[in-house]
Amino acid sequence: MERTELREVGLGRPVPDPVRVRPDQARYPDLVSGNNRRWRAHPRYVEVVGDTRQVVRAVEHAVRTGRRISVRSGGHCYEDFVYHADAEVVIDLSEMRGVHFDAAMGAFAIEPGATLLQVYERLYRTWGVTIPGGSCYSVGAGGHIVGGGYGTLSRKLGLTVDHLYAVEVVVVDARGSAEAVIATREPDDPNRGLWWAHTGGGGGNFGIVTKYWMRSPDVDTDDPTGLLPAPPAELLLNAVALPYDALSEAEFAVLVKNFGAWHEANSDPDGPYAGLCAFLVLPHRTAGAALVIAQMDGTRPDSEDLLRRFLEDVTAGVDVRPTPVDFGIGEFGPMVEIATPQRFPWLNGVRFLATNTPVLTSPTLRAEHKSAYHRRSLTDEQIAALRRHLTNDDTTNPNAMAMLISFGGKANVPGPDDTAVAQRDSVFKALYQVFWDREEDDAANLAWIRALYADVYARTGGVPVPDELTDGCYVNYPDTDLGDSTHNKSGVPWHALYYKDHYARLQQVKGRWDPLDVFRHAQSVELPEVDHANT
Repeated sequence: MERTELREVGLGRPVPDPVRVRPDQARYPDLVSGNNRRWRAHPRYVEVVGDTRQVVRAVEHAVRTGRRISVRSGGHCYEDFVYHADAEVVIDLSEMRGVHFDAAMGAFAIEPGATLLQVYERLYRTWGVTIPGGSCYSVGAGGHIVGGGYGTLSRKLGLTVDHLYAVEVVVVDARGSAEAVIATREPDDPNRGLWWAHTGGGGGNFGIVTKYWMRSPDVDTDDPTGLLPAPPAELLLNAVALPYDALSEAEFAVLVKNFGAWHEANSDPDGPYAGLCAFLVLPHRTAGAALVIAQMDGTRPDSEDLLRRFLEDVTAGVDVRPTPVDFGIGEFGPMVEIATPQRFPWLNGVRFLATNTPVLTSPTLRAEHKSAYHRRSLTDEQIAALRRHLTNDDTTNPNAMAMLISFGGKANVPGPDDTAVAQRDSVFKALYQVFWDREEDDAANLAWIRALYADVYARTGGVPVPDELTDGCYVNYPDTDLGDSTHNKSGVPWHALYYKDHYARLQQVKGRWDPLDVFRHAQSVELPEVDHANT
């Protein structure tokens, strides 16, 4: 086999090869599909890499032999961006899980294969700090951070990328040579554009991230315990069900309207509710109930009163007695323990919410997802459309749902151009999703969620275009239907829904760092058009 003669700096030893897994090996089937079993690849081989040098070797060999590359970190990609029919080489980063303090960079280094829960545990146990990332414990840092990253602490601490100091990226130049490049947020860094593109530009666009360095901006200390924010030492958690058989059509509308109106009124980054994150889970009627989940910064002396008032505001005008969540609702398992507000040490509280998702850990999981940023509450027409699809007979799947999720607060403090995340004034996100197990049910479930989404955003061509009410879609919840005129009738291209006016800037980064378009998928940033008149 050909070898690229990469050698360890100062040692003269050849860099060890990645572990190559081919179709005739027993473990191959486990390495060619992620969490969503709709997507499966049939690559010539999978390269399981252990460090940056092996990534460089794997990329260079694939480019030299003309094979298309695909990249996995945690395996949670909602679309077929990793596992698709054209993938000839899958570079698997899942064994690159390191999390440590890098004194030379003055920042915490996180490798792309580390799951979010592994990151939280290592940062908090060792240094008492965290990053405001997502709540799904098994998501890999690699794809999560580059898409912006947000979670239950984002109203209090901002988005994950608001704390991104630098990235190490394996890129390929116009001659087909691979190398690892470091890009920082320092104003005088000639590679700063590459850093910026990784603050919300989405995965699989510019190269392979092999390391993130996290350090909050404007910190003035060498002490690692002060370089990232400390989470609240205590969380107050509460979850209640609102049975559908007692919830009238009018009360459903009031509940959804209240949730949006509350977030419009309580998104001040310095307000008392910056430490609250809530989920309004609205599954199909066959699930039996709607669900309100809330997490509150429990260190505030008035935390219990604030949480009580939040629940009162959201359920005002809804004459339904909340009940314990004693059965699974949508993606969430039972949560009887927090039927009344309960206090948890921070890390235990994170684990409680993160790991109580049995549907998401099913080895037969199939799924589809769609998203929207909302600047204002859903309109009466949107709420009526939502209820129609949650109560119709087109599905009997209790894992078909809409979920409204808190946004705002510190997530909206940076300007829209400070990072590649263009949406910085929304107050909540909407996530529409459906989960099922059997391939023969694909068509019915896809038809249901597509009809729901098209109906809710019918006013704007079936998608949440940037306007006074909505602000596009979250790139970490990718949806290839956005690029299909059958489903997106708005005339607004898919990239404008994710990136808005940032797309041209991302294309320039693409042109500089991936001129051969080595790193691409169904919705990757495209190379800029060449002006032949000036070449």
